[in-house]
Amino acid sequence: MPHRTTALRLAAPVAVLALALTACGGGDDDSGADAKGGATTEATTQASPSPSQPASGGDMAQGESASGKVAEGPGEVTYDVLAQKVEVGTEAEAAKAVADAADAKGKVLATAHIKYTHQGGPALTEGSDVHDGTTVFADGQRGGVLIGAAEDAPGCEDPYDVESWKQGESHVFCETYVIPAGATSVEVHWSEEDGEPYVWKFPQK
Repeated sequence: MPHRTTALRLAAPVAVLALALTACGGGDDDSGADAKGGATTEATTQASPSPSQPASGGDMAQGESASGKVAEGPGEVTYDVLAQKVEVGTEAEAAKAVADAADAKGKVLATAHIKYTHQGGPALTEGSDVHDGTTVFADGQRGGVLIGAAEDAPGCEDPYDVESWKQGESHVFCETYVIPAGATSVEVHWSEEDGEPYVWKFPQK
């Protein structure tokens, strides 16, 4: 797919952005936080599915949506989830997005656009946790989440601004990750808590 700029998403000052470099299975951390409040690295792991949970997840075709349940404040809500697209930027944009450009060497920004539709359950009045189940992978390895990136760029809504969400309504939230430059496939993963992920693959040219 053609490369599209993500510069407009980086509205927050560079100093407040933190780059959490993570890899599937707990990959290597290149650096820690510096004294000037620069980029930080955090090792993260994904929870293993519970053996008692019903089978879920699997590969999804582009344009195909998944259905899953999320425990929200008012009660359990069923969502229709669709990864619409992934916008991949340039190494120069990634370098500008973090306090220490060395943390982004050889990497680019990948912004996933995911549409969530409230399909069943109580109406929400204090936001939603549905986007917490979303991650971005590149060539089978989890990317590093870009903490502090603006999530309200054109085509994206800030999930923390959505305080009223009724059945039948949809919202598009975006997630920005840092992935290796030259990745041949970018994947958007979404899963229910303790469930297997649904995976949308976006081949890169």
